[in-house]
Amino acid sequence: MTDLKKLAQDVFPDELVTSFPVRLIDLPYGAGKFALITMDNGEDHTKPTTFGPGGLVRLGAALDEVEELAASGAIVAAGVTGKPFVFAVGADLKGVAVIRNRAQALAIGQAGHAAFGRLRSLPVPTFGFYNGVAMGGGVEIGLACTYRTISSAVPALSLPECFLGLVPGWGGCTLLPNLIGPEKAVSVIIENALDQNRQLNGVKAYELGIADVLLDPADFLAESLRWAARVVTGEITVARGDFDRGEGWDRAVAHGRAVADAKVHGASPAPYRALDIIDAARTRDIADGFAREDEALADLIMGDELRSGLYAFDLVQKRAKRPAGAPDRALAREVTKVGVVGAGLMASQLALLFARRLEVPVVLTDIDQERVDKGVAYVHDEIDKLLAKKRLSGDAANRYKALVSGSLSKDAFADADFVIEAVFEEMTVKQQVFAEVEAVVSDECVLATNTSSLSVTEMASKLAHPERVVGFHFFNPVAVLPLLEVVRAEQTDDASLATAFGVAKRLRKTAVLAEDAPAFVVNRILTRFLGEVLAAVDEGTPVEVADKALEPLGLPMSPMVLLELVGPAIAAHVSQTLHTAFPDRFAVSANLERVVKAGKRSFLTWDSGAPEVDPEVAALLEVGSSPLTAEQVRERALAALAQEIRLMLDEGVVQAAQDIDLCMITGAAWPFHLGGITPYLDRAGVAEKVTGKRFLDPGVASVFV
Repeated sequence: MTDLKKLAQDVFPDELVTSFPVRLIDLPYGAGKFALITMDNGEDHTKPTTFGPGGLVRLGAALDEVEELAASGAIVAAGVTGKPFVFAVGADLKGVAVIRNRAQALAIGQAGHAAFGRLRSLPVPTFGFYNGVAMGGGVEIGLACTYRTISSAVPALSLPECFLGLVPGWGGCTLLPNLIGPEKAVSVIIENALDQNRQLNGVKAYELGIADVLLDPADFLAESLRWAARVVTGEITVARGDFDRGEGWDRAVAHGRAVADAKVHGASPAPYRALDIIDAARTRDIADGFAREDEALADLIMGDELRSGLYAFDLVQKRAKRPAGAPDRALAREVTKVGVVGAGLMASQLALLFARRLEVPVVLTDIDQERVDKGVAYVHDEIDKLLAKKRLSGDAANRYKALVSGSLSKDAFADADFVIEAVFEEMTVKQQVFAEVEAVVSDECVLATNTSSLSVTEMASKLAHPERVVGFHFFNPVAVLPLLEVVRAEQTDDASLATAFGVAKRLRKTAVLAEDAPAFVVNRILTRFLGEVLAAVDEGTPVEVADKALEPLGLPMSPMVLLELVGPAIAAHVSQTLHTAFPDRFAVSANLERVVKAGKRSFLTWDSGAPEVDPEVAALLEVGSSPLTAEQVRERALAALAQEIRLMLDEGVVQAAQDIDLCMITGAAWPFHLGGITPYLDRAGVAEKVTGKRFLDPGVASVFV
């Protein structure tokens, strides 16, 4: 096995090394002494505790001490817990990203198993006290213990590895199905991970059986030690479940494969490797399972999918928090009241978001009282739903409802600091709205537009103060998709832009700066992408063939399902905007226009339970006689994406390729295992073939050997 100290020194000298101090505690009820290891990297909760090579060396030293205490009879039990608010969040991903060869990758897997295995082999009972956030290896060190307690205040517990392109490789794939059963383990390891890394809270983790007891956070450690004492003295006996290791196990694994197929379409190996290990865990011993985990980790760490996943993770964790090109945040003005022009579905969603996140008065306006009342009622109804789900207290629900009101007059915006319009996507309408708003608001009130494709500069061109206008493009559904494209028009000043970024942060959105170019970022890319697929259909490619052509990428949905989500009418409108700007690259599909004219919402029907081409749509289509194969459609679409992204970067629409990827991940749910879009285009060789160069340097979102 590779020397961990040497690995830490040679490969990861900048590791934030976690310490594992051991202290002896007298258990209640005269049960004896307890050796408690506290995992702590010396930072506050904003820098969660991780395991790197250096940390694993220190963990080994702590276990040396505990083993001596256990062997001498000085302790009756041992356990691990974390610093305040954090248990541990697993392997240090920065260290994983710098591993250069398979031997080093294999060593990391083996080292984790060796360290955690020493907990399993202690001659005294061991306890994991999940006091706070626990992910990946943090969950797994708890699984290595004999028993586990968990705080009801734990906000997040997960095994996110398959989301990133790994497997839970320090015991998770082997131990968890034997603890809670294969069905629940598949839910945690596969379903939750591939569902945008969905988290469990403390209550849910307890209900699944990951922890043996749920305790109040107020006195969690003391209560955990009291519970441990009762276990040690025999007062409490913890029963373990017995599971169907035949057809039931088969069904769980088959369900996991179906979920993986639906989510990644075979494009990422990680979930399938995890399922293989889970499958073997029904009959193989623990040593065999751990060896399988080691091999899977070594293979996956040296794979491009993981490097892309780590790149994507870094984007959403770091770049998203420091938007590239944003002005000094000190320039931002205070926002104490918000106006929303329009009271339709999008406007109402925005009003709800502003009220909940900013906690300031929000006023909706529209052209008649019925629309205004409907918009306010929507907000109130959504708040009531949150109250019913216990996601809000009664006091909070009443407070939010009181913040949202409606008015027929834009005079209600007189004291607003930020007004956003969400009206019909027509330039003259939006210009008129802004003129009416400008007449009543202060000179410093920021005017924002939720336009998806129109020129913000043109929208502001007739105002006395065009410098206060910004694009503020949300993605639907507003409450779900994190991206917010903040658009700088030609005359937007830094104070208005800084205010917009400040508001975006308070809304808890991922804000990316975009210059005022047609359709900005996501819609421009998706329209070019869809345009090539629709062009293939227009030329004679069967809809089914064109729709499935991109499956090898493992995208979250097929082009036709995406078109249904966007809406054919909106897609056609954006296509027309881009065709006007770039007629040589963007066409307006005649067949798409026929579908819109016929009032159809999709090319597909779901009557059979699965997507099929709608016969009524098929009858509308007029196609050529030059069909393409799925591979040809895919090559055509990817080449178009590479060309368009290169042009966008050359035009300065965003600061860098990383912003393109961040937008696609957070605004279009582009898979983490692709790293967005540019790493895939680099890896597939499309970027160099089409544009003559890569988007990212070698070793960024890829293995650099």
